[in-house]
Amino acid sequence: MTESEPTRDELEDKLTRIPRSPGVYKMTGADGKVLYVGKAKVLRTRVRSYFQNNRALDGRLGAMVAKVADVDVIVTHTEAEALILENNLIKKLKPRYNINLRDDKSFPYVCIKNERFPRVFPTRRLRQDGSVYFGPYTNVKSMKRALSAIRSIFKLRTCNLNLSPEAVASGKYSVCLEYHIKKCAGPCVGLQTEESYNETVRQVKQLLNGKTAGLVSLLKDEMQSQAKQLNFEEAASLRDQIDALIRYSEKQRVVASDGLDRDAFAVAVDVESNLACGVAFNVRDGKVSGSQQKAIRAIEGVPQEEVMRAFVERYYADAGYTPDEVLLSDPLDDAEALADLLRERKGKLVPVKVPERGDKAGLMRIVMANARLQLEELKLERAKRDNRVPHSVEAIQRDLRLETLPRHIECFDISHLAGTNTVASCVVFADGKPRKKAYRTYKIRETDTGKPDDFLSMKEVVARRYRRLLDEDSPLPDLVVVDGGKGQLSSAVEALQEVGVYGQFPIVGLAKRLEEVYFPWDTDPVHIPLASASLQLLQRIRNEAHRFAITFQQKQRRKSTLKSELLDIPGVGEKSTRKLLKELGSVKNVRRASVDELAAVVGKSIANRIADHFAGAQTD
Repeated sequence: MTESEPTRDELEDKLTRIPRSPGVYKMTGADGKVLYVGKAKVLRTRVRSYFQNNRALDGRLGAMVAKVADVDVIVTHTEAEALILENNLIKKLKPRYNINLRDDKSFPYVCIKNERFPRVFPTRRLRQDGSVYFGPYTNVKSMKRALSAIRSIFKLRTCNLNLSPEAVASGKYSVCLEYHIKKCAGPCVGLQTEESYNETVRQVKQLLNGKTAGLVSLLKDEMQSQAKQLNFEEAASLRDQIDALIRYSEKQRVVASDGLDRDAFAVAVDVESNLACGVAFNVRDGKVSGSQQKAIRAIEGVPQEEVMRAFVERYYADAGYTPDEVLLSDPLDDAEALADLLRERKGKLVPVKVPERGDKAGLMRIVMANARLQLEELKLERAKRDNRVPHSVEAIQRDLRLETLPRHIECFDISHLAGTNTVASCVVFADGKPRKKAYRTYKIRETDTGKPDDFLSMKEVVARRYRRLLDEDSPLPDLVVVDGGKGQLSSAVEALQEVGVYGQFPIVGLAKRLEEVYFPWDTDPVHIPLASASLQLLQRIRNEAHRFAITFQQKQRRKSTLKSELLDIPGVGEKSTRKLLKELGSVKNVRRASVDELAAVVGKSIANRIADHFAGAQTD
């Protein structure tokens, strides 16, 4: 336990001092890592509830609370502020016990740039520069259709020129092709005022918010006004804009006739796969103007209502528009935070409902069907990913004529230095990739007699490996590779026969000199082309086993050197040795150090013994 980490009693005392304000709490473990981030309307009540003895916690919360070593709180003015802060902290800290919503930063947005005569363009990067962003668009076709409509209806510039008042007044620019084909009104040369351009941008925002009906009505009034003033060319241009808007609007399905803006949310949960999918439909002017979905992971032990709450609240923590009404497929036990956030943003009450009949219930059935569909797609994608087999693994099956795919391959290698410090390694590859947590190293016990015997060493380590797997009832590999030719292979086969697993999986030897593959029953090796993906993977596995064995052997040799040089000195123990090496860096520096330098680390008595030892060694 670190000095800053409170004891359990100190933690209990700290809980009593938590204020009764809204805010965010962070629970951390003994290692300092954040376990959970939450928000509360009353911090003291919420946080203390986790530690009440009479509260029955599910497996997930119980495991989390058992690991909590400290709790920190951040007080906010309102629960709505706490919601936004909670969302930001979860994205930043990624706590283990929070529901994991996949970040959607890769989805595109439509940006209205914060500049004079703003440009409108797609982007995947959100910058804190005052620009306005619409999205994210999970359906890229929908975003492209909206941009196409904007460019065909409104005259907006597409250039990236600096249109400051000084630059425009200087006359340094000239109109381009966009102006001549009536796609731009020429603000670069002063042919369009900033006020007129900004009015066009305001109309673009209406379209992106799905408010096409009001925009069409506004443009019709403007068209009639221009016609009365005999500005027929301008009236005709407005007429074309209205026709394009109507065509764009007709592509949006009508789902309600009252004209209210709504967001509809549904969550589909699959406990077995530990997955859920949340879908949001945006209804503007009675029509579906867009939809979003999020993959939600790590939901084991989480009630469906909590999954829904996390999805909806985090959606509005990032949303740029607040509707008139929110519809849910599942009720929320604690909807006060969501209601406060929506009221704060909208300036009035935004009803949150779970419809059971009528058009709204029909809309929710559509949203729910989409959530289930997206969930099945997620499960299918995961299954494909889990079952995807690399070409190199398939090539090994083909070239070695194996009955089953060698998805789990284990490889052994022996390493020693002139017959001493003999060690072995076992590396594991799954679907062509190393599984380093499954790697194992072995000190050779029975054959470390000062004379190198790779055959007996191989027999010992293979026997130990698969005897252990049988004892633990662990799965056996699909293929075993030993580094060496027929001698090492024969020793490994003898070990498998003694253990009783020979014949349950194929085993081969890979000889270094000609890169030949040997089977136990064949006198002649299998020659695989050097450019073959199968041989390249086998070489990679063999080289990894060799590297891992040498690394372990060098580590053992350093320990042996340390023991012979320092630990053999009478009165010098491991604690003193560690201090010396930490301060002086190496045995060589210890040998060169003066008595005073040694005494500063381990005391005068031990320093004299070390100095006498090395002085005697030099005399000898």
